[in-house]
Amino acid sequence: MQISGSGALVSGGASGLGEATVRALVAKGALVTIFDRDEPKARALAEELGTGVSYATGDVTDAVAVATAVEQAGATAPLRIDVNCAGIAWAQRTLGRQGEPHDLEVFKTVVSVNLIGTFNVMRLAAAEISKSEPLFDGERGVVVNTASVAAFEGQIGQIAYSASKGAIAAMTVPAARDLSVVGIRVNTIAPGIMDTPLLGLLPEENTRQLGQGVLFPKRLGTPWEFAELVVAIIENGYLNAETFRLDGGLRMQPK
Repeated sequence: MQISGSGALVSGGASGLGEATVRALVAKGALVTIFDRDEPKARALAEELGTGVSYATGDVTDAVAVATAVEQAGATAPLRIDVNCAGIAWAQRTLGRQGEPHDLEVFKTVVSVNLIGTFNVMRLAAAEISKSEPLFDGERGVVVNTASVAAFEGQIGQIAYSASKGAIAAMTVPAARDLSVVGIRVNTIAPGIMDTPLLGLLPEENTRQLGQGVLFPKRLGTPWEFAELVVAIIENGYLNAETFRLDGGLRMQPK
């Protein structure tokens, strides 16, 4: 599918993987709406990138906020691209060292933001994309969701995060089947250890050691490599119903 001239919505688009995706889509000529709960960052990025980029503020679990963002994304060009990058992480064992159980409210929050938030944006964006005129092969648009290698090899303390990301991967095939009737493809990217601002909070030695665990190349992945894969998925019309690992061959160890 041609990106140039298409409307695009990127949730979690103000930083990290989402920001890189916004930049890549804009470079390809898309009209992008950044949806993020961090209003200052979203506004600053939209102002930096200029014409054709707007932003909307809200939480991915808020149906009204997402509906407003979707409407905005389809206002200047047919919405054809939805990339969902918003998510949070949390580290806590099912049972702590003193035998204390995992905080149930924290588990619910992680699943709510990562899984329910992704589904919420996807369902509303898909409804808008379905209104656009079909292109080659009857295609109307593409959804790209973000899981994680933790969906398959969750580490100690990643029970909530892994559950949420595993469910995102599990949604891929049924979502693609559901939306095939209106010409919408659905794919998921499962990144490994990526060099994002969140990881930047760790000491340099720690991040270097994380990179050494990658099969090859022995380094962290970059947000730009994630964005390049998003672009490739959008442009290749035969990629559908698949979860793509982007991890340099990494297989996560227990800890």
